[in-house]
Amino acid sequence: MNRTLVGTILGCCCIALAATAQGQVKQKPGLYEVTMQMDMGMAGAPAMPPHTGQVCVTQAMIDKYGGGYSNSQAGCQTSNVSITTTGMTANVTCTGRMNMTGKVQSTFVDANTVKTTVEMTVTMPNGQTMNTTTHSTYVYKGPDCGNVKPPPTPPSSN
Repeated sequence: MNRTLVGTILGCCCIALAATAQGQVKQKPGLYEVTMQMDMGMAGAPAMPPHTGQVCVTQAMIDKYGGGYSNSQAGCQTSNVSITTTGMTANVTCTGRMNMTGKVQSTFVDANTVKTTVEMTVTMPNGQTMNTTTHSTYVYKGPDCGNVKPPPTPPSSN
């Protein structure tokens, strides 16, 4: 699988991380360290190593999506966002070069930790489909994001 396709899929899976960093009651805005592990769902495909990065989550993100929404890709929308004190669920749809649909489910473990599973069905330009699953763990690092800028807030349709 070429790097562009893998990069596009990873970027789109990050879309679904909408509201994965915190919940309205227990979680807080600030800097989070995120560790992601992705299963491409393709026979013979090598396992992708875990990826760790940082995301800056604003109060506006928490209010609208329950947490950090790291989607900066055009053509994707989040719908049916349901936020409770213990977690969040949502649907994600992306159209463009590849069409994707999927679900996000987050569990607010405690005030500093969120575990998220994103399941997406990807339809490639040749019509072939594959299912991907991404597991992420968000750990709160503090209220100051330093030089880490929050991602743009994507559109939603509820």
